[in-house]
Amino acid sequence: MKLDDLIEGKVVKRPSKIIKSPYVADIIPIMLDTDKQNKEILGHTASLGCCGLADVGATILMSKIQPKDAKGTKNTKETTEKAKCSYRVYLSCFIDNERNQQTIVGIHPKLAEDLTEQALTRNYLSKLQNVKSYKRETVIYVEDKVDSRFDFSGIDENGLPFIMEVKNVPLADYEDITAIERKKRNYCDRAFGSKVAYFPDGYRKKTTDTVSPRALKHIRELTLIKKESKTRCIMCYVIQRTDVDRFTASVIDPEYREAVRFAMENGVEIITMVIEWTRDGAAYFIKDNLPIVF
Repeated sequence: MKLDDLIEGKVVKRPSKIIKSPYVADIIPIMLDTDKQNKEILGHTASLGCCGLADVGATILMSKIQPKDAKGTKNTKETTEKAKCSYRVYLSCFIDNERNQQTIVGIHPKLAEDLTEQALTRNYLSKLQNVKSYKRETVIYVEDKVDSRFDFSGIDENGLPFIMEVKNVPLADYEDITAIERKKRNYCDRAFGSKVAYFPDGYRKKTTDTVSPRALKHIRELTLIKKESKTRCIMCYVIQRTDVDRFTASVIDPEYREAVRFAMENGVEIITMVIEWTRDGAAYFIKDNLPIVF
């Protein structure tokens, strides 16, 4: 997949001083045209600050929002914010300072769905080859049991129905531990590509809260559907970086971690797809079987 006309920028404030929304950041574009240097623009960051990857000081890659993007959309607070933003943030240029190496990380959540569709249609997914049909965004409702919209549904090559939910995984580190614990560790002896990709992480009011109630709901409902039907239920974690050698459900959310473990024990299939991004916006499929650890 290719993102066209990307330009580099530096996040200087989030939320923006103009629009007080966590989805909007003040960004200085880094352009060749010196007349445009240091003129702040509004950038839409769908992933909030993405745990620092799109927050103050981060170097990001973005593209101009076209006016047509707003047509036909519901008049919500988020679409209003997008309309006021001139650019949309897609990628983050993460620097491992100890090794002076850079990784381009896909941080816009919608990228994960688009990448999964590309992999599905090109037969890159080893667990979903030659599907007979599929569609995006399927609402499934079973009273008192399931009430969600899943990213994909369809019929596999053997005629079995499948449901697949997609989660974006932009975060990784040498250990899956809390930020406070991580500050006490030194990873100078670790190889650059030996990080663990983890999901989920992000803001929550209390450490006992689940990070993403929606993600927890999805994995539990997939487990229920699998237990009560012959439908194949698949969770696809799209890891949009290549400095990793394994994936885990994060220890910071024990409730979600246990739900994933229970789902796997009850037949929910897990895909761990690794994508490599380049600075010019090209995405490449690497693998879909990154080892899962607990």
